Amino acid sequence: MMRTCACLGVDAAIIEPAGFRINDSRFRRAAMDYIDALSIESHNSWASFAVWRAANQRRLVLLTTKGEACLWDFAFREKDIILVGRESSGVPEAVRVSADVRVYIPIQPPLRSLNVGIAATIAMTEGLRQLGRLPSSRKGEG
Repeated sequence: MMRTCACLGVDAAIIEPAGFRINDSRFRRAAMDYIDALSIESHNSWASFAVWRAANQRRLVLLTTKGEACLWDFAFREKDIILVGRESSGVPEAVRVSADVRVYIPIQPPLRSLNVGIAATIAMTEGLRQLGRLPSSRKGEG
């Protein structure tokens, strides 16, 4: 997902506890040279993230299979934060209820969910499209 954020020009945030450390050599190796094109905000807890979010007046959009708003009908705003949870378990209930809005991506029944990285990419791209912030086409290539 870090690579996707870098390629789309979207800032990223890590909220601890995560399954990795940003300064870990394995993380940096996996991020390759994309990490230098990325702004990553790190929060040592959900509480510190919540304080930062409130101070910066950022709306929290939770991407979840249990969402009430369909992604295709949802209107993104500048400074929205798209939050995804763990692949296996989503987010804790306290996090779910603190989201300003819970959004889902419709998929074919009886299937349950998309890979969390793919779902985040779809939501980021839709948000950027709505806001007119998609990266421009490559010049000089045909």
